[in-house]
Amino acid sequence: MKKIIKYTCWVLYHYFASYLPASALPFGKISKNIRYYFVKRIFKKCGKNVNVERKAYFQNGFNIEIGDNSGIGVNANISNDTIIGDNVLMGQDVVIFSNTHNYEKKDFIIQEQGYETSKPVIIENDVWIGARVIILGGVRIQTGAVIGAGSVVTKDVESYTVVTGIPARVIKYRN
Repeated sequence: MKKIIKYTCWVLYHYFASYLPASALPFGKISKNIRYYFVKRIFKKCGKNVNVERKAYFQNGFNIEIGDNSGIGVNANISNDTIIGDNVLMGQDVVIFSNTHNYEKKDFIIQEQGYETSKPVIIENDVWIGARVIILGGVRIQTGAVIGAGSVVTKDVESYTVVTGIPARVIKYRN
C-alpha cells in the first residue's frame, strides 16, 4: 500500500503539481504547499519548510533526502541517491547526476553497457548552489560552501569555500 501511495504521489507531482506557478508568483504559497505535500510522501526523508520549485524533476525520488528549510530550484534535475542538508539554497536549472554510463568495452556499443553503480551526492548544511550548476556523482559539498553559477563540480568541495568554473575551483574562502 505504501508503494502505491508513493507512485500515485509521484504521478500527481510530475503531471500536475510541478506545473503550478513558482512560489514567488501570485498563488505561489499554495503551489509551494501542494508540491511539498507530494514530495514529503515521495522522498526518503523530507524536512520542514522545504520548497521544491516549479518543474523540478527527479527520477522516482524514493532515495532522495532533503533537510529543513532547503529548496530545489526551478527546472532542477535531481538524481536518486542525493542527500541535501538543512538550509540549502539552490538556483534554477541545477543538475545533479549520481550515475553515468559504462563505456569501457570497445566491442560493445555504449548503449548496451549499462550504468555504473550509483555514486551518491551529498550536500551538507548551509550551502548555496548557483543557477545552472552541474554536480557529478560521488561529490560531497561540505557545510557553508558556495558554488558559483554555471560551475561544474567534479570533486568534493571543502567547508566555507567559494568555488566556480569548469571544473569548479576554489576562488576564495568565507571568513
